[in-house]
Amino acid sequence: MNYDFSDKVTGLQASAIREILKFTSLPQVISFAAGNPAPEAFPSEAIGEIAAKIMKDNPVAALQYSITEGYAKLRETMKARLLSQNSYNPEIDDVIITSGGQQGNELSCKVLLNEHETLICEAPSFTGSLTSFKSYNVKLTGVPMEDDGMDMAMLENKLRSASKPKIIYTIPNFQNPTGICMSEAKRKKLYELACKYNVIILEDNPYGEIRFEGKPIPSVKSFDTEGRVIYVGSFSKVIAPGLRVGFVSAPKEIIQKIVVCKQVADVHTNIFAQMVCDEFVNNYNFDEHLKRIREIYKAKCHLMLSELEKHIPASVQFTRPEGGLFLWGTLPEKVNMPAFCKTAVENNVAVVPGSAFLVDENTPINSFRLNYSTPSDENIVKGCAILGEVLKQMLH
Repeated sequence: MNYDFSDKVTGLQASAIREILKFTSLPQVISFAAGNPAPEAFPSEAIGEIAAKIMKDNPVAALQYSITEGYAKLRETMKARLLSQNSYNPEIDDVIITSGGQQGNELSCKVLLNEHETLICEAPSFTGSLTSFKSYNVKLTGVPMEDDGMDMAMLENKLRSASKPKIIYTIPNFQNPTGICMSEAKRKKLYELACKYNVIILEDNPYGEIRFEGKPIPSVKSFDTEGRVIYVGSFSKVIAPGLRVGFVSAPKEIIQKIVVCKQVADVHTNIFAQMVCDEFVNNYNFDEHLKRIREIYKAKCHLMLSELEKHIPASVQFTRPEGGLFLWGTLPEKVNMPAFCKTAVENNVAVVPGSAFLVDENTPINSFRLNYSTPSDENIVKGCAILGEVLKQMLH
């Protein structure tokens, strides 16, 4: 039988990253392609204790249906924490708990964008969000990245020329895939442009708590006086991604619409997982846990950078992030990026081609993404040496 798929999904393709990850199931393959937290960063013992306590003291609440807005205690916890970070305004905003940050991004698009209206994003940007935006038949257009974030002159040009621009999507902290952190000056300019052209900013911040160097920079949400910033966060990178718990801080009218759409999507986020997160944040020294995982990622990032410097020709450029999980490599023009990624996996090291993070994957790009959080230190050393050999052969 021939299936007539909806217009919304006909053009969607499987994630290039997921396709690459198929190779990583082979025991001999070293994966620099994933975006998973380090296994040693999971607070497994604490989560086990919390789970046992919940099932002993409050099993019915953990196993019964709950409200769509989220576990009341966790919502209050996040309101207080976000308020302390200037990313929640009780006069304007409300908070909803979502099934990971990804759902927050997807539902924000669903409630605000009509088909063929324009969403402007960074180029490159997170492929998971790009795919979810594409599923609503919106027009996507990318703005090139500079060392300190999105090119603001190009952004304003897009805002002037795009058809019905409505949302600017940004990952300002240690962006996936580049690891770049947007400067405070650019964050202020981004908000100014959003006000000038009357668009919404969708600020995706899954990595902000993983700053291991440098000074924290205020969120874009912290500049919001007009109710035009949707702030999305997640516990995936700081507690555990398998819990699938994220959150959205946004103007109350937007949250009300997200609630309705979430009711249709999944009724509510896993209530047991929400209870685990709330207990961990409040009673298990969450800030000390964050300090510990920052040290883990700092060490892994520095190890990968030092090994790349040791083995990779100087003609290959890498970002030097102050947090997050990723490095972005750019090859010299004479090296074919898809061929490099293919040859690397044939030599048992998986990296992600930069084209996977573009609005149009056919756009020329000579960059690739590396992840340092998932592989062991031993595999970081071994994998970088293999990549060095692959590149030396291709360069000569």
